[in-house]
Amino acid sequence: MAGAPGFFDVDERLKRLSDLGDQLEAFTAAVDFEVFRPELETALAYSDGAKGGRPPFDPVMMFKVLVIQTVNTLSDERTEYLINDRLSFMRFLGLGLSDRVPDSRTIWLFRERLTRAEAIGPLFDRFDATLRAAGYIAMSGQIVDATLVQAPRQRNTQAEKEEIKAGRVPETWTRKPAKLRQKDRDGRWTVKFTKAKLRQDGTMPAVDLAIPAFGYRNHIAIDRHFGLIRTWLATDAAAHEGSRLREGLLDKTNTAAPIWGDTAYRSAANEAFMAEHGFVSRIHRKKPVSRPMSRVVRRGNNAKAAIRAHVEHVFAEQKARMNLFIRTIGLPRATTKIGLANLVYNLKRLVFLERQAAAAET
Repeated sequence: MAGAPGFFDVDERLKRLSDLGDQLEAFTAAVDFEVFRPELETALAYSDGAKGGRPPFDPVMMFKVLVIQTVNTLSDERTEYLINDRLSFMRFLGLGLSDRVPDSRTIWLFRERLTRAEAIGPLFDRFDATLRAAGYIAMSGQIVDATLVQAPRQRNTQAEKEEIKAGRVPETWTRKPAKLRQKDRDGRWTVKFTKAKLRQDGTMPAVDLAIPAFGYRNHIAIDRHFGLIRTWLATDAAAHEGSRLREGLLDKTNTAAPIWGDTAYRSAANEAFMAEHGFVSRIHRKKPVSRPMSRVVRRGNNAKAAIRAHVEHVFAEQKARMNLFIRTIGLPRATTKIGLANLVYNLKRLVFLERQAAAAET
């Protein structure tokens, strides 16, 4: 029977994990997570411990727990289990085999305190400032887009829907607090249109597909040169993306003026806003009503699409690999979830850019 593992056995296993490509170790090498400490301590406002009691977990370590959750799409319970189970998680968090591990309730409370303090915005801005200080400044213009982030569908009656839209809580819910806690009153329904595809017999359907979806929307602007998210907004799914352009979505620090976006952002109000603030519109032009699109406009849209398509890589990463899905209740918690996904995307993008730069030097 094999004996208990010794120190060198664990050390060898960690070395093997490094050789296989530990993503979390790459995060540690690329980012000093201590840069987040001032914002975390301000948001959490822990006591000085004068009244006694068990000291809280280190806030930077707990923030790393949220990074692990976001990268791997884990519930609080599953996160607790895997931290205890995986050496790579423990190494990333700076924990030893004998150290205390935060339980699922502690993880939930930490994220909830960040949500109530609206801390995800300052944390994202802190990381963006770190990127800029490292030379990754916003340049070459920016690309704007939005994507639906689905949440569990709500089964409400028509009367309940009308009450929610009016900003009221249905009376039947107030008598059932347990039911009310499980009702998402901030998420909204919308319709997602998908282009019709050729049938097997070669014919094209007469209309595009309209798919109803419930949840929220992640609005982002990335810089064209590095592909990093520079600004973002979280709204309900029914919020029109075009209107968000004038609500702080554009990054005024970008070194170039062009703005790329699809036809949802093409409006007289947006064009006037961009011209007034020194931006140059590269927004797709819409097809004229009841008339074919001219060759010049079509060629211009195709040229813009080649650049605009880069923003889709962000959403593909978040949805296909990070499985971004809102399982919390309410817009504030959804904002924290979406903000973490945007921050972690930038973290992963930084690792890619650093590796790309290192390969170019060899």
